[in-house]
Amino acid sequence: MTRLVMKFGGTSMGDLERIRRAARIVAAEAGRGRQVAVVVSAMAGKTNELVAWTDGAGAPSAGVALSDDEYDVVVASGEQVTSGLLALTLRNMGFKARSWMGWQVPILTDDAHGKARIEDIPGDRLGAAMDAGEIAVIPGFQGVTADGRITTLGRGGSDTSAVAVAAALDCLCDIYTDVDGVYTTDPRIEAKARRLERVSYEEMLEMASLGAKVLQTRSVELAMAKQVPVRVLSSFIEPDEYGNLPAAAGTLICDEEEIVEKRIVSGVTMSRDEARIALLGLSDRTDAPADVFTRLAEANVNVDMIVQSQARTEGAVNLTFTTGRRDAARAAELMKAAQNQIGFEEIRIDTDVAKVSVVGVGMRSHAGVAQTMFRALADKGIKFQAISTSEIKISVLIEDAYAELAVRALHSAYGLDAL
Repeated sequence: MTRLVMKFGGTSMGDLERIRRAARIVAAEAGRGRQVAVVVSAMAGKTNELVAWTDGAGAPSAGVALSDDEYDVVVASGEQVTSGLLALTLRNMGFKARSWMGWQVPILTDDAHGKARIEDIPGDRLGAAMDAGEIAVIPGFQGVTADGRITTLGRGGSDTSAVAVAAALDCLCDIYTDVDGVYTTDPRIEAKARRLERVSYEEMLEMASLGAKVLQTRSVELAMAKQVPVRVLSSFIEPDEYGNLPAAAGTLICDEEEIVEKRIVSGVTMSRDEARIALLGLSDRTDAPADVFTRLAEANVNVDMIVQSQARTEGAVNLTFTTGRRDAARAAELMKAAQNQIGFEEIRIDTDVAKVSVVGVGMRSHAGVAQTMFRALADKGIKFQAISTSEIKISVLIEDAYAELAVRALHSAYGLDAL
């Protein structure tokens, strides 16, 4: 009998009626003879509320320091509620269903509270329950340490939970969300965006890390490492009167070898969660950049684009890098605190920037991809401040005000509106 992991996000779990709809979708798959495990997120907005509560409880004005492990206890509760509600709904529909907390599966993680990583999921208990005809409903986002403390996987961690469970069960993972697949770009920005039938793991990983909100980056990393096929499907569907689901459209995330038609560029992404930090007049000694980025790494500040150029001052350079907006203030504080040790004259921070990227496995074997990008931007009068590349992507940093214009221009330049 075929096993299947189904994951429903916060929008799909937003209220009791949406939970009932998710239950009908699950029931349709179970009615086809599949063994089903379901991973659920908290109701939309609930995790933000729980985080705000923990912030309040741990506010310095109260004289109480926030404990990360207790933070996890609180914020993991949202998924516990929806898993119980979905299991109850399925039982009321006549199905044998049960909720499984992360510690009951168990979903074993390291002890990095708030951003834990899954280390192992023994699939024997869960598999045995499914073999006995049970629909297992599992809260996403949460796990447990070796010594029994609840952990959470970071925002969007339910996607990672679902892929990890699918890897443990050696089966397909269906991610149900509020869109019906992965598009060539955000349809809210470009009306001509097209849904992609298949996207390679590598392309999806780049898209997710560069601003596409469909899947969490770590879930794609795990799917690629474990070779778990993932489908992105819309949760806003209904089984017909006979309990049959409409023909699945969606997008399959799979190995590159399974994609017959290789596109030069598959998508254009945009991220406004960017800040540019420039260290002007940095000492031109060979270990200065290492000093800068070691300090940032030790503070868990992720850095993306890096540009070094000659400064006007003799024996000095200008070092520019980008990071997320939330990390910008902390990065700036670190640099200012160590200004004398590092040796630079001035620091500048710019948060009015955006990163626009083009992604596609076809870049490996086609010349002129960069030329097309820079010509399209030049034709619109858009200047770029930094560039970063990989084998299958090119990213540019531009003024935030031009971000959507750049997306539309690039989408047209690569012919993505004609797919």
